[in-house]
Amino acid sequence: MTTVDSTHMDGVRLALLTSRLQSVVRAMMNTLARTGRSGVLNTARDFSCCIITHDARLLAMAESLPIHVMRGPDLLAEAMAEFHPVVRAGDAFLHNSPYHGNSHAADHSLLVPVVDADGQHRFTLLVKAHQADCGNAAPTTYSADVRDVYEEGALIFPCVRIQQDYQDVGDIVRMCQTRIRVPDQWWGDYLAMLGAARVGERQLLALGDEVGWEVLEEYAEAWFDYSEQRMISAIRSLPAGRVTSRSEHDPFPGVPGGIPVSVTVEVRSEEEEALIEVDLRDNVDCQPSGLNLTESTSLTAAMIGIFNSLGQAVPPNGGSFRRLQIRLRENCAVGIPRHPASCSVATTNLADRLTNAVQRAFADLGDGFGMAETGPAQPPAWGVLSGRDERHGGAPFVNQIMLPSVTGGAAGPQADGWLTIGHVGNAGMMFRDSVEIDEIHHPIRIEQQRILPDTEGAGRFRGAPGALVEYGPTGGPIEVAYVSDGTVNPALGGRGGLPGARSDQFQRDADGVLHPIPACARVLLQPGEKIVSHSSGGGGYGPPTERDPARVARDVAERWVSPQRAKDVYQVVVTETGLVDDAATVELRAASDPGLLR
Repeated sequence: MTTVDSTHMDGVRLALLTSRLQSVVRAMMNTLARTGRSGVLNTARDFSCCIITHDARLLAMAESLPIHVMRGPDLLAEAMAEFHPVVRAGDAFLHNSPYHGNSHAADHSLLVPVVDADGQHRFTLLVKAHQADCGNAAPTTYSADVRDVYEEGALIFPCVRIQQDYQDVGDIVRMCQTRIRVPDQWWGDYLAMLGAARVGERQLLALGDEVGWEVLEEYAEAWFDYSEQRMISAIRSLPAGRVTSRSEHDPFPGVPGGIPVSVTVEVRSEEEEALIEVDLRDNVDCQPSGLNLTESTSLTAAMIGIFNSLGQAVPPNGGSFRRLQIRLRENCAVGIPRHPASCSVATTNLADRLTNAVQRAFADLGDGFGMAETGPAQPPAWGVLSGRDERHGGAPFVNQIMLPSVTGGAAGPQADGWLTIGHVGNAGMMFRDSVEIDEIHHPIRIEQQRILPDTEGAGRFRGAPGALVEYGPTGGPIEVAYVSDGTVNPALGGRGGLPGARSDQFQRDADGVLHPIPACARVLLQPGEKIVSHSSGGGGYGPPTERDPARVARDVAERWVSPQRAKDVYQVVVTETGLVDDAATVELRAASDPGLLR
């Protein structure tokens, strides 16, 4: 074995080893993307991989989804150590328990301990992949309309051994194959997850042999210290203060009054400790609904709001996390769930409301900081489809589609909202489905998808506009399950920015007539019928009358904003030739703010 001199972890060596470890994670993710069987994995890439230290600290995550891995991998690794204090090479553990650190039951997680030739546990690899079906009572992995985990029905695996000596534990495999509606699809995705983990294991073992395990341990501590210093620098660039911000999830089954979310953010930038604290304890108890957050998604959703609000790039890992304190309480809808509370939808709806409240709190601290709210998630354009495919002999199918017409990016202090963010928890990291691929994989036809004009949250910087998608079955009936937030409570703006347009959903009957349908439902579409999804717009940042007129004219040219809205909301006059009428615009804006004439 060739070892590297470990007397000093200088910047060059730190950068090189960071790149090597990130490449291990990317190899894992590439394996999963290329071998996953379900469209959730091989098309949308709703999965994440990371490396965790032997003592349960997040080390490397590459381009994983933030809601999956900012917090949670550490909790999962701690659960593995508690339930399996002795691990060996060849072990693999299946973990999806929302009560033991996982995000929600639909995210199957594989934990693989990396054990060296001497039998010492060095690192843990995590592969987390959203399942098309996880055994829920209804054919969807997002069950908001349930009272508890029993009614939800998912198979729960609290860190059970699924491989020993590199061989599958047949008992666990048979449980999944018996309960899950599409067992062959699950089996293919499981093998893809396992392959990704074993690829990472081989590469990490080779790296340990190449540079020496002591060097990798020294690197981890140096990387954590460096990342902590980056976080200290970012915190000290923020205004000090304490502010409370609120958001609110729409009324849903089980929560007819909706779920309010309150966050108190304190930035201690002027103190030597340089700390950000988010207090979530002043919130409602767990609700009789699948919207409750898990411990990992409560922590992570708050941290996503923090990282979105920092003025400089900071590596997300166990080092930078030292400067963040997220205060939770048990039996809280945005805290630590108490069994048997259901957390079926824990990665999206209420988690997004929490993130939005945090980033708006930073906006309240001062202009130039924080963000507006990103549009709420999970309209029918991201529905879970199920039924039988007559093109394949009536074989059953279950899969979630993720079409591009879910936009809703929030405006920030320097930029307009991101059109393809999807939702704030995945930060635009997931891929959007191809129309052609979806129509090949499922017996559906996508009739249209387009941007909806005048739906952006207006502001100095505007939110992304909402979008429309319409689709329906081409053969037999299909069921569409969705949990669309934002029909009542839109994405709010920050610093005087306006809210984005609300989401909405309709069913078009065979005669072409549109009928409103509930925000949370499972809709059975017969041949000739279609579902129409309106996703929400993102909130704006800053007063709309401070927007650069040239930007307004560009939005009018793109037909995202109508000339009339440009005049009424932004107070910008755009001519028929698409140019800004400067004199008329100055006069119009001065009429509402005479100070502009001085």
